[in-house]
Amino acid sequence: MAEASLSSALAAVIRRDLLLALRRKSDVLTTLFFFVIVVSLFPLGIGPEMAMLRQIAPGVLWVAALLATMLSLPRLFAADHADGTLEQMALSAVPLGVLVTGKILAHWLLSGLPLALLAPVLGLQFDLPADALGVMVLALLIGTPVLSLIGAVGAGLTLGVRGGGVLVSLLVLPLYVPVLIFGAGAVESHIGGLGATAHLSLLAAFLALAAFFGPWATTVALRIALE
Repeated sequence: MAEASLSSALAAVIRRDLLLALRRKSDVLTTLFFFVIVVSLFPLGIGPEMAMLRQIAPGVLWVAALLATMLSLPRLFAADHADGTLEQMALSAVPLGVLVTGKILAHWLLSGLPLALLAPVLGLQFDLPADALGVMVLALLIGTPVLSLIGAVGAGLTLGVRGGGVLVSLLVLPLYVPVLIFGAGAVESHIGGLGATAHLSLLAAFLALAAFFGPWATTVALRIALE
């Protein structure tokens, strides 16, 4: 199949999922509100101790982003599976891996990207300096696609399973730990004067690995679920 056709199919899937999300705004807003509320509760609970808030800020923002991403994972393939669209995708002339890649990209555009853009505003509550906020945004821009790619594998494996929402959390949480450590570590190292390059490079390596294996593993999981 021509490369242009594959890229057209990829763009069509992304556009379709974005349009569906616009019609179901509550799904997207739930994820964002959850992120905002969880992050905002910590300064209220800990109090106005700025040194403590600056110290915990990277971990709080990353854990909240991770939990918000997981909140949206069960919906990644569920609607398409319920109305038969996923089955039609599997029978399509376009490789299912290309269509799955489009759905994962759309998921990141609807969950990971807004979280990364919201992070600097929420980081002000923790008195983070501007340069640390910049590192935080960069780390989230590299790390949140990894969360979507790994989460898609879990969503595919639990598709159609009763209690899949809980099961997908148990499956993907251990795999999220390295992203959490290096994402939060990048900001902590920058604040500590050690530089964030090493942590960001490792995050980028995780992204390259996840981008290579994630769509393939998700496709295999979806084919098993459809059988």
